[in-house]
Amino acid sequence: MAPKLERFVSPGKGNGLRATANIKRGELVYSAEPLACCVSNKLSRDVCHHCFTRCETLLRCSQCKMARYCNITCQKRAWIGHKRECKCLQSLLPRIPTDSVRLAARLTFALLSPSKSRSEELYTLEEHESHLSSMSEQKKQGLSQLASMLELYLQQEVPDLAQEVTSALPPSCQEPFSLIAKVF
Repeated sequence: MAPKLERFVSPGKGNGLRATANIKRGELVYSAEPLACCVSNKLSRDVCHHCFTRCETLLRCSQCKMARYCNITCQKRAWIGHKRECKCLQSLLPRIPTDSVRLAARLTFALLSPSKSRSEELYTLEEHESHLSSMSEQKKQGLSQLASMLELYLQQEVPDLAQEVTSALPPSCQEPFSLIAKVF
């Protein structure tokens, strides 16, 4: 945790951060790499899927035909994160999953990957609140459909999703529906 920040819980509102010391204008207080991110389908032909730079000419992944990169360096750096997604995308061609499904899949891959260091997280996934109890039935139905699409999308790369998730994630995050409710 950054030395000038502390975590707190606000009853009825959730988790928060507050300053414990004066912060100068323009001072960087906290910085972290995202656990997962993806380019929206709307911008997928215009933006590098690794560095998010807009380019007129992008190199396209020869396997999934969706991911695009501004150069070979970005493509190589992105491969570790794109490798599992690439197989999932190939299995659905010519269909393209929604942004939410792709992001949830990337989040799942990151959580199942032992290489990601999460020691510097402000909050663990377990500490995130799901808000399921306060959601409308319509919202729950939409999340349920998203969870079903996620399971279908991940079948190619994680055929035994339930077993892998059970061994790698905390109990409150093991069902795709519960995981999605915590992050969306």
